[in-house]
Amino acid sequence: MTLNSDLPPCSILLLAGGRGQRMGGQDKGLLEWHGEPLIAHLQRKTRSLSDDLIISCNRNLEKYAPYADQLVHDDEGSFPGPLAGIRAGLKAARHAYLLVLPCDVPRIDARLLHDMRKSASLHPEKPLMLRHGEHWEPLLCVIPVALRDAFENAWDNGERSPGRIMRELDATALQCPDNDPRLANLNTPELLSMQPNVSD
Repeated sequence: MTLNSDLPPCSILLLAGGRGQRMGGQDKGLLEWHGEPLIAHLQRKTRSLSDDLIISCNRNLEKYAPYADQLVHDDEGSFPGPLAGIRAGLKAARHAYLLVLPCDVPRIDARLLHDMRKSASLHPEKPLMLRHGEHWEPLLCVIPVALRDAFENAWDNGERSPGRIMRELDATALQCPDNDPRLANLNTPELLSMQPNVSD
């Protein structure tokens, strides 16, 4: 699907820096789904949306490099969580907005990516998160890079939840249907093997 729009340019951050505990410690972004690494599915779906595609990874940098314009990593060891990757992405971003996606949602589609950017552009000073039912999805979000200092201050004060930070910053919600298959997190071996592929 090609969606022509005059949306402001964005940097895109793909989060692949986790410990992979539910995958037995494997590097999740490099696990194969329908013949390709998960990161390849996300890269293909986002490549045309930005000239600043960033991957947050903490190992196997040489394998991730072909999929990205920039690689970032956590500024401290021991896999401190996704907020560390988001902070690194906000520091590296070349555009005014950072669209964030985890590497384990390969069924996200062009329409939802467009809707995220469109909705974020209506409230340019606030973060946007996806939401289904009453559940927020803080790792599927658009963050104005101007809020970088707010994220840094929250981190310095001990906050480690990106969702709490964004809600405190009066985040807007893009409501998705309950059990939206596009939001399926393939974060266990069972889910990775069971989930069918869908076209873009």
